[in-house]
Amino acid sequence: MIDGKILIIDDNKSVLSALEILLQFEYKHIETLSNPNQIPSFKNLDHFDIVLLDMNFLAGVNTGNEGLYWLKEIKKKAPDISVIMITSYGAIDLAVDALKAGASDFILKPWNNDKLLATLKSAYVLKKSLKGPNKSKGNEAALKEISNPDENFIVGNSKALLALLSLTQKVAKTDVSVLITGENGTGKEVIARELHKLSSRKNEVFISVDMGSISESLFESELFGHTKGSFTDAKQDRIGKFEAANGGTLFLDEIGNLSLQLQAKLLSVIQNRVIVRVGANTPIPVDIRLVCATNCSLHQMVADGVFREDLLYRINTIHLEVPSLRDREKDILLLADFYLNKMSSKYGKEDMKINTAAQEKLMAYSWPGNVRELQHTIERAIILSESNVLKPDDFLLVSKSTTATDVTEPNTLDEMELMMINRVLHENNSNYSAAASQLGVSRQTLYNKIKKGKSNG
Repeated sequence: MIDGKILIIDDNKSVLSALEILLQFEYKHIETLSNPNQIPSFKNLDHFDIVLLDMNFLAGVNTGNEGLYWLKEIKKKAPDISVIMITSYGAIDLAVDALKAGASDFILKPWNNDKLLATLKSAYVLKKSLKGPNKSKGNEAALKEISNPDENFIVGNSKALLALLSLTQKVAKTDVSVLITGENGTGKEVIARELHKLSSRKNEVFISVDMGSISESLFESELFGHTKGSFTDAKQDRIGKFEAANGGTLFLDEIGNLSLQLQAKLLSVIQNRVIVRVGANTPIPVDIRLVCATNCSLHQMVADGVFREDLLYRINTIHLEVPSLRDREKDILLLADFYLNKMSSKYGKEDMKINTAAQEKLMAYSWPGNVRELQHTIERAIILSESNVLKPDDFLLVSKSTTATDVTEPNTLDEMELMMINRVLHENNSNYSAAASQLGVSRQTLYNKIKKGKSNG
């Protein structure tokens, strides 16, 4: 558990309760505030590490101006605090305005728990990594502890997994760039963290960045940092993710979602290992171990002209392919037991077991969402079960025969949209750029729609 202080500000008490329940198992100190008008009189605001702030409070008003106003008020009282905005999918432009006004990041409603926790951890790590006269050795030690949690999430002894771990151990001893590929939910970031843990940089920071969630207008500021006054409302200097990871490992997830323009900017920094903050002219050298990940076929994207071949060569010195869970059949019950023990302890339900019939059901399932889907399936079963023995009916699984192209009757417009996206992705062999082109939307829009669909599902 992280020894951090989180303040959640939202007028929706259901949102406050949901976030408090989720975060109480991750952070030691959680407080909530339902009325933003109490912010000016709120004591010790600067003692918090992160504020989660909604962008709209008045009923029927969705301009986001309230959130921007309270963001500025918070930053006046506590300039160094990290503020993460809570916004809806239709308000991405407002979220960008918030980032320009000093917010650290934003999360989208309805949120994905894993993404939310990752965003919070990234903000916490970045806050602790800020360089300055007040940075203490205690802060630095805490930063490394948070970014490098001493937990072993690699569970299994299947042939496919052991082969991957053997190669990972060999590669970790070097400083070469690594590209990790695999389906969604297979654990690409887990392998990236294992590389870091086994490397000579293990005592330094590990910074994870979801490239698909960074807007084009803020790409340089997020990755390379900016100086005070470099754009409207840039109230203070801010380091980027490259600088925060200096000396450690930088993990760029979903790298296949970058546009060609952003790929060119990234390539320059990777080649020269030098960044320049937005609004500055001084080059800053960075010493990082670069690890990238994607579920796309970058070689196919190069052939399609939507991914730079020179960038692929720069990030792909060594290629690690994470096997799908269906190729690790031997590990399914081992993983189920691992998450059963972890989640039963988390929710105070001890001595839980999975009966034989339920085990057979888990083994017969194809697990399209891989390890992540298995984890969520076990967690959901533990939360909803009234018995300490989990039976087949406790596990709600999609039929094994169901595929992205199966015809089922959608119940909502969102389901219809996601069905069409899945069909087009299938037709284009999971090439996101080709699918986006066929659907007539940008890759960023396609990515956001997929995330929205998964969060709602």
